[in-house]
Amino acid sequence: MGQRKHRQKKKRGCFGCILVVMILLLCVEMIVAAGLFHGIIRDKLTAYFSPEIPYQEVTIDKKDLEKKYYYLQLTEEEKAAYAEISQGIRDQVDEIYVHSSDAKRTNKLLEFVLKDSPEFFWCDGTAKTTSYEGKENYTVLKPAYLCSGEERKRRQEEIDSEVEKCLGKINENSTDYDKILSVFDYIVDTVDYDSDAEDNQNIYSVFVGKKSVCAGYSKATQYLLEKLGVFCTYVTGKTKSGENHAWNMVICEGDYYYVDTTWGDPVFLNEEEAVNKDLFSYDYMCCNDEELFRTHVPDSDVNLPECSKMDYNYYVVNDMYFEKCDRDIILDRMNDTISKHENPSLFKFSDPEVYEKAKQEIFGNIIEQAAKNLSQWYGLRKVKYTYIDDPKLNKIVIYWEYK
Repeated sequence: MGQRKHRQKKKRGCFGCILVVMILLLCVEMIVAAGLFHGIIRDKLTAYFSPEIPYQEVTIDKKDLEKKYYYLQLTEEEKAAYAEISQGIRDQVDEIYVHSSDAKRTNKLLEFVLKDSPEFFWCDGTAKTTSYEGKENYTVLKPAYLCSGEERKRRQEEIDSEVEKCLGKINENSTDYDKILSVFDYIVDTVDYDSDAEDNQNIYSVFVGKKSVCAGYSKATQYLLEKLGVFCTYVTGKTKSGENHAWNMVICEGDYYYVDTTWGDPVFLNEEEAVNKDLFSYDYMCCNDEELFRTHVPDSDVNLPECSKMDYNYYVVNDMYFEKCDRDIILDRMNDTISKHENPSLFKFSDPEVYEKAKQEIFGNIIEQAAKNLSQWYGLRKVKYTYIDDPKLNKIVIYWEYK
């Protein structure tokens, strides 16, 4: 008989299990690595195939930008974007590529550029703004323009002609105050307030159209004073009644003051004040915070310096401003006006308390004494006068009739 063969069973140890686990771990590592490298590969491909971003080349002298008030409020990164926008508007390009990843902030920078640059009359202030992500984040700004080419050139020539007439009457060696007053008087005297005026958000409406609104008045004031070497910037906000408004801040003889040429216009006189259509209001011809904030509320999107002085307010300079009630001085001022056959007798008081006390004195008996002098000096049987009592501005104005 042959021998019977026995099949030997293979022994199964833990080696097989270890091998399976190792394979599984390797697969997991490969999956994780693939995920990590996917982002890297994607970024490399994007960088390789994406075209260079055609950012706006800036040739504006940085020294010129550093004279701009809103520019100086920005971070260094924002200043670079501001310069790109300013250059693009100046060159009137259709698409301005900006180093900014925030479309909303880019729109705000456009607003600052236009506040700093009243000369950009061809830009209407609106734009389509889109941010992009890719090789690097950037924003494309597409401004809306009011005119271009030959039309822009023609309008600039018209503006230059009128500006030359105005500046030709002002001595370049005049004081800051005299320059500011000359510009104030020129604009109030030559421009009519008209909410329906064309181009009323830019200087063309003032210098050529001669009709505008607060934006035009304020930008024209800024444009002229900058040419005269006087610091002036454009300020926006609201009136106490809630209407949008614009005015200016200037540096006069080393200190900050507010100027509002719009509210110097006779059209803003109340019904009583309208008795004299030629009366200019100088309450906002270089005034301080206290005076301005009675009627104006600045926007809070930029820091404004303190305006604490009234030294160069028109009424202070011309001795029409009173910090206390002195009945003898008030009567002397009335008599002086009457003796010169002039109008009006104007009294501006420093605060409501002084104003109320002076009001009682003036309408108690001072004005009647001055009226008697008017009757005697001009042989009038019947004396007539008209007065304005303005508690909002702490002001009393009296017009004498000489016939």
